[in-house]
Amino acid sequence: MSSDYTPPKVWQWDSESGGTWAKINRPIAGPTHEQDLPVGKHPLQLYSMATPNGQKVTIMLEELLALGEAGAEYDAHLIKIGDGDQFGSGFVDVNPNSKIPALVDHSTSTPARVFESGAILLYLAEKFGQLLPTEHAARTECLSWLFWQMGSAPYLGGGFGHFYSYAPAKIEYCINRFTMEVKRQLDVLNRHLETHSFMAGDDYSIADIAIWPWYGGVIRNTLYDAAEFIDAPSYTHVVRWAQNIADRPAVQRGRMVNRTWGALSEQLHERHDAGDFNIKTQDKLNP
Repeated sequence: MSSDYTPPKVWQWDSESGGTWAKINRPIAGPTHEQDLPVGKHPLQLYSMATPNGQKVTIMLEELLALGEAGAEYDAHLIKIGDGDQFGSGFVDVNPNSKIPALVDHSTSTPARVFESGAILLYLAEKFGQLLPTEHAARTECLSWLFWQMGSAPYLGGGFGHFYSYAPAKIEYCINRFTMEVKRQLDVLNRHLETHSFMAGDDYSIADIAIWPWYGGVIRNTLYDAAEFIDAPSYTHVVRWAQNIADRPAVQRGRMVNRTWGALSEQLHERHDAGDFNIKTQDKLNP
């Protein structure tokens, strides 16, 4: 395959790369502007958007509430990543990596910041003693799959998703490269789920909550509109697992929080109370 591009000796950032997210990508960290973060009434303050990584945390919180953990009540503030909210000074103080989601727990003697979605899931599981096995072998299995997701999903999102859906040009080599890897990952999941109800065994856990928004999304065609392209129905055990999780009421609520696209009835831009699902979705606010 030929190319007319020759990398320079030293790369320089002198233009946008193009594509859907070009305007927010830059090769430096730190804030671009001063912007304080709002603080609501609950100890747990979430700053996020309903990307797959953002969904992990809102699903986790809704599952904890469904389990009767009243201390998991939370305020979810919308961070519009397309507008660059994640580069505001307040957000950077919570997450120096400027990525959603980010959580602040005000129930501790000194407010605790938690960033990286996997770290937030583990923090909440340990805080409430839920959705993480306590027996050593089962806990180890759960954490192995949690970290599998954190290491694998960038190939699905930043690799396959970018070049298949967002890049300004369809590049055969890139699409083929990352499609092959995503299909390999789906085969890993399919083989495992053939003999397991959930990722860590018979019980639903943070491993499922981490993996489902990404891999359940691409299998159920709610992510990248690529289910036909990757032959999603052939991964029969992943399809079964993904649908079982999609049917959970807490998952359905969690997917709505900080969502700004799709059906108006499925968009709850900010969540400050459990009753907001009934009165503050966009179809209710904009009839």
